[in-house]
Amino acid sequence: MSAESLERRTRNYLSNNVPQIQEHGGHFEIEDVDNETGEVTVAIGGACSGCGIAPMTMRAIRHRLPDEVDDISKVTVRRAGGPRAAVMPDKTAEMEEMEEYKDYEPPF
Repeated sequence: MSAESLERRTRNYLSNNVPQIQEHGGHFEIEDVDNETGEVTVAIGGACSGCGIAPMTMRAIRHRLPDEVDDISKVTVRRAGGPRAAVMPDKTAEMEEMEEYKDYEPPF
């Protein structure tokens, strides 16, 4: 299997199963694919950079990609940077303490 094939399958999974990223003005980039080790690095940016629950999305991607895309052994997810990237504080811990988010799972 080629790295391009693994990259394509990763991109297809994210496009088809994590539409919230694009629907909310964000985007993702497949930054690196190591076909031999199965390690994939994904960056999320755009509106995701300013989203307080981006860490929950990142965690979901990190946990679900290896289960859903054959040959992926490890996923690293980071926020896309840049000199003007506005990053909101992580709201994950605060949300996990709120009753309405007790059983929250991103819808993908």
